[in-house]
Amino acid sequence: MADAPDSLDDQVRKADPDRWLSSRFVGDAQARADLIALYAFEAELMSIPTRVTQPLLAEMRYAWWREQMDGVFSGAARRGHPVLEALTDLVARHSLDRAPFDALIEAHIDRVHGEPHDLDAFYVGPMQTAVRLLAGPGHDLVVADAARVRGLLQVGRRDEAAALRPAANRALKTLPPVAFPAVAHAALAMDAPEPLKRLMLIWATLRGRI
Repeated sequence: MADAPDSLDDQVRKADPDRWLSSRFVGDAQARADLIALYAFEAELMSIPTRVTQPLLAEMRYAWWREQMDGVFSGAARRGHPVLEALTDLVARHSLDRAPFDALIEAHIDRVHGEPHDLDAFYVGPMQTAVRLLAGPGHDLVVADAARVRGLLQVGRRDEAAALRPAANRALKTLPPVAFPAVAHAALAMDAPEPLKRLMLIWATLRGRI
């Protein structure tokens, strides 16, 4: 397990560069590793449709991950699986709720069957969990609109995202600065090059706005 944090970091950097960039603004090494473990779990789920072509096969893989949540939340990690071992550890240390994890898996299953994106399951729950890793409980409502802005941008609903952003920024005024790296990626334009994204993240972090 000594090499797991580096391998998970590499996995997230390749699969989810926006959130990987945001995680660079977490100063505490353990908190950053926790965030990366959460994002690596999501990266595993996102990669399934790229590895199998049949919805039934994808659903079977998601069912496997759903079953693994029993071990994650009972403190019995699947040995030899870096993502599950890291996830089990952070769930125990932060007393995380299982519901957002189950909802995310179910939303992925719905997607492989052609259902619309469940924005709350895909974006709100994960962002709330990420904020809890950095700042503890009590900030779910504060970040909900910021997560929806990110989700709307991801599915191409830019006008709706722009309309919601002012309300999201008003809510973020009460978010502890230490938690902002879990939210900062909502400020990013999807088609911007990485150097520009870095500048956008610096500016968003300095202002505490997306």
